[in-house]
Amino acid sequence: MQDWFTDAKLGVFLHWGVYAVDGVPESWAFFDGVVPRERYLAQLDGFTASAWDPDAWADLFRRAGARYTVLTARHHDGIALWDSAAGGLDVVRHSPAGRDLLAPYARAMREHGLKVGLYYSLSDWNHPDYASVRHPRPPHPELVDSPYVTPPEGREDPEAWARYLAYRDRQVEELLDGYAPDLLWFDGEWERSEEQWAMAALAARIRARSPRTVCNARLLGHGDYATPEQGLPMRAPKPPWELCLTLNDSWGHRPSDRNHKTPGMLVRCFAETVGMGGNLLLGVGPREDGSIPEEAVAPLEGLGAWVRRHAEAVYGTTGGLPPGHHYGPSTLSADRRTLHLVCFDPPAETVSVRGLRTPVRRVSVLGTGTPLGHRVTGGLHEVPGVLWIDAPAPKDLAAHGTVLAVELDGELEVYEGQGRD
Repeated sequence: MQDWFTDAKLGVFLHWGVYAVDGVPESWAFFDGVVPRERYLAQLDGFTASAWDPDAWADLFRRAGARYTVLTARHHDGIALWDSAAGGLDVVRHSPAGRDLLAPYARAMREHGLKVGLYYSLSDWNHPDYASVRHPRPPHPELVDSPYVTPPEGREDPEAWARYLAYRDRQVEELLDGYAPDLLWFDGEWERSEEQWAMAALAARIRARSPRTVCNARLLGHGDYATPEQGLPMRAPKPPWELCLTLNDSWGHRPSDRNHKTPGMLVRCFAETVGMGGNLLLGVGPREDGSIPEEAVAPLEGLGAWVRRHAEAVYGTTGGLPPGHHYGPSTLSADRRTLHLVCFDPPAETVSVRGLRTPVRRVSVLGTGTPLGHRVTGGLHEVPGVLWIDAPAPKDLAAHGTVLAVELDGELEVYEGQGRD
């Protein structure tokens, strides 16, 4: 795993494709029969990228506090955002956009100091050779029971499947060679087995061609990190990991979806995620013309303001205290000598920390530096006492969550026992 990924903490996930023309679900709109396949593909005629400014994207994402981005190079609909020599559909030859969109994206992100990620779906529901073999033990049978995925009984075609794998491999090679992504974000793995996907060979090809490229775990055992989706885990996955979460309830641009998260909600989701040692990959759906909807900008900038004030508690940290030690998330500095306690609600009197073995040197409010009084009460034998920290004054409180920096006299040690019988 590359250090940049575990240190980055915040990324932006961009689902941009023809589905933004009508504002329908990406790929799933025709898979689920929301719109006819012909109508879905007709959106190619309206995909223009006419207002797209990749530098404006990058500037916004930097202001939001992101350190990396992921763009859908090709979703399950098989429509690529670059001119693929492997064949298939793409916006270069089949839409008014008429140009490669990945090269300017990669350039702009890198020039603004962002790592470049590309999403690639292993499945292609519009490729003539895709629905040619059947998954022997599908983990989600309801998701493969479709003519876009599975052929009728007795109609399997291994030769067609071999052609599809060659097409997939060539496209992945084009992404690696053409854009040198720092991260490849795979999806669609549930539709075939590891053996059918020839996943070990694909992973080996990626490692040989681009050894520094990070891959998510949707390579069926051959990726670098887990990526739970749309819901914060109740227990931290084994690190490294990343939560992918949308700004509203949709990945792509859907004007009908008005259920947007507020800046305060995003701060909570973000703090909880980094407090468990993960990254947050925040989903944004651009319009078909490439502009970012105004209702997405304000939450991103609100999150960014919080991150800038509390950068020390975010970048380069690890997950902090175990559950039960503090009423809120926390992070730990790389040298394990500073705890950062997140207090979502303004403390009325004190903030408490339980089970802290390491003595405390100093406590202050992150962002203002104001020192806070603190003392320890209780404790017996191996059980440490409770650390009580005076509540910050109103002038030191931060919108959406105040962070206290607890400087330790040594590396963090905690007690997790049950006490004396």
